Amino acid sequence: MTMSFLHRVAALIKKEFITIWSDPKSRGIIVAMPLMQLLIFSNAVTMEIRNIDTVVMDNSKSVESRELLSRFENSTRFRNFHYVENEQDFQNKLDTQRVQIGIRIPNDFARGIRSGRGTNVQIISDGRQTNSAAIASGYAGQIINLYNAELLGNKGSGIDLTVRNWFNPNLEYKWYILTIIVAMLSLVSTLILTSLSIARERELGTFDQLIVSPLSSFEILLGKSIPPLIIAMALTMIMVAIIITFFRIPFAGSIFLFLISILISLLAIVGVGLYISSICRTQQQAILSVMTFMMPSVLLSGFISPIEDMPVFLQYLTYLNPVRFFMVLSRGIFLKGMGLSDVVANIIPLLIIASITLTLAGRTFKRKLG
Repeated sequence: MTMSFLHRVAALIKKEFITIWSDPKSRGIIVAMPLMQLLIFSNAVTMEIRNIDTVVMDNSKSVESRELLSRFENSTRFRNFHYVENEQDFQNKLDTQRVQIGIRIPNDFARGIRSGRGTNVQIISDGRQTNSAAIASGYAGQIINLYNAELLGNKGSGIDLTVRNWFNPNLEYKWYILTIIVAMLSLVSTLILTSLSIARERELGTFDQLIVSPLSSFEILLGKSIPPLIIAMALTMIMVAIIITFFRIPFAGSIFLFLISILISLLAIVGVGLYISSICRTQQQAILSVMTFMMPSVLLSGFISPIEDMPVFLQYLTYLNPVRFFMVLSRGIFLKGMGLSDVVANIIPLLIIASITLTLAGRTFKRKLG
């Protein structure tokens, strides 16, 4: 590796940094968009259901029914309670979607409890909102089951159940979403910056100047790859610092393993971005191609639904998806301190994907030059 080689690549890297920073759109991609999305997603994107509005028809009006309802009222999951006296009002609240679930307590609720023969409570959810209905019903079921366990315990026949949640003791959904969003935003930023690099040169008419320069195709690709890698690494560390400092999420793993995982994951994405950039003639085409790539990548990463629940052929397809492995590494290292063997098991597929994507990008670029 000669000094002239280093000087040429360094000059191209400097030019790339200047070009990226002088473009308002690129500055927005680098700084504003990821940080804004981090803050928005941390509060808006959640599978938790809070502030559940509930309609209640308490036909028992007993000490026992009021005790049960007080458990709902004191829960952080439930917000407004609409108490009604008849079936029509009960149904109307659900039909008009003013509430998400309904609780119906029968007349003999207290008698059934006191006599020991048992009773029932009906939970009715709005099935038009499938996910919300399932989660809200689950919360209601937990409260009723706990109340029921206490009643049985008073008679000496209850089961002492202890529930522990590893790695996220309080089931804070922000712990899950933020560790995933870090991976997503760093990958998206890298993909956009690399996909725009060569397409920008073509659109601005400077690509021909780049071709006739002393730079080889390898040097051009190297100079186009390093700035997005450096920017994405710096952005990732800023987001990690924000998560640890402001959201109080503990970092349980090795920062060294985390940085290595980020670097290798970004290398895999750089290859994809350079391939997109080499086949696109305009920045608009590059952006559309990025969106086309990202949608199936996110869907096949396990972010929305578990990979184990996908059809078998899609499960095999996920092994070609770098986003899948980076998400596992990001969440595993951050929350549970994933060990070296597990990290290596996820890094090896990323190295294979990186070698394939970078080779494909290099060959495509050379062919375009020819």
